[in-house]
Amino acid sequence: MLNSAVIEILAARSNLSTEELITALGNTVSVLPKHAVQVIRHVWNEQGKSISVSEDARNTATVGQFVDIKWKLGVAMSSDTCRSLKYPYVTVTLKVADPSGQITDKSFEMTVPQFKNFFRQFKEMAAVLETV
Repeated sequence: MLNSAVIEILAARSNLSTEELITALGNTVSVLPKHAVQVIRHVWNEQGKSISVSEDARNTATVGQFVDIKWKLGVAMSSDTCRSLKYPYVTVTLKVADPSGQITDKSFEMTVPQFKNFFRQFKEMAAVLETV
């Protein structure tokens, strides 16, 4: 499911009204349960104005700038405790520039099911961005 901070930042940057936000979510994220949409509507009604003008919302979006992503599929063949492991994994490396411009690499490994979930979430974010 989409992270609520991502939804708030996108909505704040676009200066969306509550109904525009709910319509955009309904058009792009069909997997959101009805109660989740109701919670988002309530929070946006209560705090949307403060989020859209909040310095924190702007700073959250400028913590780092995505530069590049690389991934590779690997197979762990063995370990100290198992001679025949044959376990697939995905290594992801993100290049991120901090506000000063310094570029750092952040790497992590995921199981194949974790990577599929990661990919699904990126597709959801892309669909929401298409509406902005």
